Amino acid sequence: MFTIFLVLIVIVAFLLIVVIMVQNPKGGGLSSSFGGGGAQVGGAQNTTNFLDKSTWTLATVLLVLILLSNVAIMGNGEGSESRIIGGDNAAPATEVPAQETPAATTEDSE
Repeated sequence: MFTIFLVLIVIVAFLLIVVIMVQNPKGGGLSSSFGGGGAQVGGAQNTTNFLDKSTWTLATVLLVLILLSNVAIMGNGEGSESRIIGGDNAAPATEVPAQETPAATTEDSE
């Protein structure tokens, strides 16, 4: 379930980036980049309204998806504990015995 939310979050985030990059803060944006200006068919105001509404809509959808993915993670029953910390799969600690060093042999000096 979390994977579905993750894919949707990536898609919505990409669309949000595209919509934000198309906008121009000085009123030009998408409408003025096609050589128009004041004499366009759609007009700059309509384009700005659509981009503004789509930005807010995508941001809201992204926030809702993030919250729902958090609920999906908590709903798996895993809890917040890691599997390693939980001790279920942890291998028992074994002590390695210290190796005895052979006694130093000295040659008999005659």
